[in-house]
Amino acid sequence: MKTQQQTADEQLLLSPSEAQPFHRTDTWRVLRIMSEFVAGFEELADIGQAVTIFGSARVTPDDDVYHATVDTARLLGEAGYAILTGGGPGVMEAGNQGGKLAGVDSVGLNIELPFEQHVNPYTTRTLEFRYFFVRKTLLVKYATAFVFFPGGFGTLDELFEAVTLVQTGKVRNFPIILYGSTYWSGLIAWLRDQPVQQRMLTEAEVSLLHIVDTPAAVRDIIVGATEERIAAEGAARAALRNATMREG
Repeated sequence: MKTQQQTADEQLLLSPSEAQPFHRTDTWRVLRIMSEFVAGFEELADIGQAVTIFGSARVTPDDDVYHATVDTARLLGEAGYAILTGGGPGVMEAGNQGGKLAGVDSVGLNIELPFEQHVNPYTTRTLEFRYFFVRKTLLVKYATAFVFFPGGFGTLDELFEAVTLVQTGKVRNFPIILYGSTYWSGLIAWLRDQPVQQRMLTEAEVSLLHIVDTPAAVRDIIVGATEERIAAEGAARAALRNATMREG
């Protein structure tokens, strides 16, 4: 029987024990975590505008979701966006395939798992990570939008972290798009039926999540948000110049 290998995340979350060699202590792990951030920042510094695509690793190439992901990533690439994914199979593979078809950077940020996850063959750049939180930070930092295709706990974790960042103003002008109304409408209905009704969320906060059913709709939302952001930044720079001139 195959033994399940401990991952770096699992080792980090273990309670401290006595008499650990230095290379297995939390102090040493901090240095490894820092090295992952440094490597990621250096590798992706020139990525430009990018969209991160999330979804299930269990989606197969004959699935409609797979084909929709390829088409979405291709359209986004043709609109000038690089593609970021988790680097694995399923939706991640389809996203990288679409980015590669469009001729843009198609980056895979692969994570160490108990049973090895291989990087899909459509990435043009690959980074390997031991720690989920480092990888997730980079998937946010270098993206201008998130697209969520159907997925499980990992996809849901990333979805709620993303919308929390927007809700709390940590990132701005950042579209969060859910692809597939059949898959996602039950979640939105629950949010309105429970958290909104019990005043734990507002309708405006739920409306941060955009549900679409076509690749073109994904592209149009993201392109529109980019244009709005560029216009707002231009207006802010113009206002600053005018204020400086008046003071001068």
